[in-house]
Amino acid sequence: MTIPDSPALGTARGGAVMPSIAVVDDEAATREMVGDYLKLHGFSVVLCDGGRALREHLVRQSPDLIVLDLNMPEEDGLSIVRDLKARTAIPIIMLTATASAIDRVVGLELGADDYLPKPCELRELVARVRSVLRRVQAPGAAPVPSPDVGRRIRFGTKWLELDALRLSDDAGLEQALTRSEFDLLKAFADNPRRALSRERLLDLADARDPDAFDRAIDVRINRIRKKVEPDPGNPRYIRTVRGLGYIFRPEGD
Repeated sequence: MTIPDSPALGTARGGAVMPSIAVVDDEAATREMVGDYLKLHGFSVVLCDGGRALREHLVRQSPDLIVLDLNMPEEDGLSIVRDLKARTAIPIIMLTATASAIDRVVGLELGADDYLPKPCELRELVARVRSVLRRVQAPGAAPVPSPDVGRRIRFGTKWLELDALRLSDDAGLEQALTRSEFDLLKAFADNPRRALSRERLLDLADARDPDAFDRAIDVRINRIRKKVEPDPGNPRYIRTVRGLGYIFRPEGD
């Protein structure tokens, strides 16, 4: 099944057309996590749960790049690579947890453009996507988004503006934000739908001030919730994970 996403492929942002990425993976959690992260970094994304869904989508629209899991029950990724490379020039990055070295070599020989093991560091995936797109980019194609340039990330009622280091509402009015609060929000933005422990949040937010201990994170999260949640007492976007820490749900589900 092809999962509709927002924004749709090719949707304009600030007058520019975003490069479109098809993420093909039968694991919903992985598919959504990768898709969310790519969207946060300036790409338009469609999610497909297998080869059939991808082919149905290709009939309607051709993405600029495909991120493809190799191990899927309906149809393995290597057969998808073989089929697509025989009839299209769409670049493919293979993403899988269990592929052997032979599978990787075969995939690359069939025409895949890059490979990453799963679970991968999402920042590395974005870097590889940009690298492949720059390598194959045709004249007049949508520009490959640069890291953090003009990036605005939706957090409930507010927008986190990474280049301006600020939090603002829909009218552009700035909400007061400390540097430690900004760093925490950026840590969540870089890890959507991924449960993060308090210790991990301290590392990601580079929290080295005197009050940087576990419960200090809880205090900061409460302050952030008051700024971004419609109902801070019943948070939808920055959720508590009992016994672990917190998770950022971009859609508030």
